[in-house]
Amino acid sequence: MSAPAADATVPVPYRVVRSRRQTHDTATLVLEPSGPALPPFAPGQFAMLYAFGVGEVPVSVSGITSPGRRLEHTVRAVGRVSGALHGTAPGAGIGVRGPFGTAWDLARARGGDVLVVAGGIGLAPLRPLVRAVLGAPEQYGRLSVLVGARGPADLPFRDDVEAWAEAPGVHVAVTVDRPDRRWRGEVGVVTALLDRAPFTPARTAAFLCGPEVMMRAAARDLLHRGVPATRVQVSLERNMHCATGHCGHCQLGPLLLCRDGPVVDYCTAGPLLAYREL
Repeated sequence: MSAPAADATVPVPYRVVRSRRQTHDTATLVLEPSGPALPPFAPGQFAMLYAFGVGEVPVSVSGITSPGRRLEHTVRAVGRVSGALHGTAPGAGIGVRGPFGTAWDLARARGGDVLVVAGGIGLAPLRPLVRAVLGAPEQYGRLSVLVGARGPADLPFRDDVEAWAEAPGVHVAVTVDRPDRRWRGEVGVVTALLDRAPFTPARTAAFLCGPEVMMRAAARDLLHRGVPATRVQVSLERNMHCATGHCGHCQLGPLLLCRDGPVVDYCTAGPLLAYREL
């Protein structure tokens, strides 16, 4: 687990330099520090974003620009605070605390195939991981990115997904639950895309983020195909609130996910996710 900033209780002022709409209720904020920057974030970690005078919420980093000064966070407007952040105009300021939480363990993937399975906005914390793998292709085997969404209008990062599909040696597949009249792609659950994804189970590292029911189904399928549970990682971004593990909102069995997660291997997460009430 990576350590947070020296004084993680104090928001650091950042400025919104660009806001990119992803879906009707989701936008990616591109942030730059107004002064000294926070310590570098790793793919999979999250920040607490503070809308001044409104409140703060945890949001995973969806883009990291070297040497780490510029951050991207993708926010869905589902409440008062996230709505205020979503509507922040370029030039305005917000507060940022972090980095918090565990990161994707890319070291475990070196030398083998990489499989990314994302459901909807779950692609956001996986996007920096995909970029990291694409930036060092000599360190990994085949890369497969499987993305599912409720409908075509709910697909985030369309430009990125199209660019990844054009990269040499990368397999990209997208599916939706409810197609519109213009959709010509796959229809169905994202786990159905596993049948055509090129990966060798015993040497594959899988990274999953999305609705818990999707991650359970994908992990179950991968384990059945021979991917070791130790090589399946999930991001459990549920009910996080304080980022320090003190409030208990993010408890999953013995885990406090803002402290012990959000990235957890399936050896740990699998037995806990089997209990729907946790």
